[in-house]
Amino acid sequence: MPTASDVRSALAAVADPDDAVGYARFFQTQPGGYGEGDVFIGVRVPKARKVATAYAALPLDEVRDLLDDVEHEHRFTALVIAVEAFKRALRPRTRDDELRARLHALYLDAVLAGCVDNWDLVDVSAEWLVGEHVRTTGAGTALLHRLAGDDDLWRRRVGVIATVAFIKAGDPAPTFAVAEQVLDDRRDLVQKATGWMLREVGKRVDRALLVDFLTDHAAGMGRTALSYATEHLDAELRAHLRSL
Repeated sequence: MPTASDVRSALAAVADPDDAVGYARFFQTQPGGYGEGDVFIGVRVPKARKVATAYAALPLDEVRDLLDDVEHEHRFTALVIAVEAFKRALRPRTRDDELRARLHALYLDAVLAGCVDNWDLVDVSAEWLVGEHVRTTGAGTALLHRLAGDDDLWRRRVGVIATVAFIKAGDPAPTFAVAEQVLDDRRDLVQKATGWMLREVGKRVDRALLVDFLTDHAAGMGRTALSYATEHLDAELRAHLRSL
């Protein structure tokens, strides 16, 4: 049976110290940066995903163990393993509702413990381990609002990004509701996430619904969120909405 130690060794074998320096800079690990204190060993995403594939059968307690590591790539790989296990548990031939529930609980525990603490970690996982779980179980959207209402940057981003599961299913309502909830948050990574999700509503569900929402809320939105939300619209409409 594979262990967390096996995954750590596999990641160490493909780590590059030069990449670690670059990632630390890119993810703003300096004092005052959004990723302050995060630790990188220099594993590129394709290599981390390859390791995750090799250790797809990692037991859940070992996945949770990895999520407690200070090394960013350890946590990223653990999340990829969890997401892929969740996807398999959704498929008709390998459906496993109990496993999905356990993965969701494991993830939520890690989020609340502060282990999912950078934007790439949130973005690779929130859609499935929160959004798709909530959507497919019919649990309602209270959890999305609880996370989006948390002052913690990363929990709030989880709540926002998780709504993409509903967007892909043709339902923009959770995204609009969460976007209204975080409208006053001017933190860059909340602004970008909110604008991104709104843009996806316009691209995947209904452009007119997006325009209606922006017409009602543009005056109270941050510049970054509005820019992201409108970047696929034609220039004249984009200019009009931004003028509001």
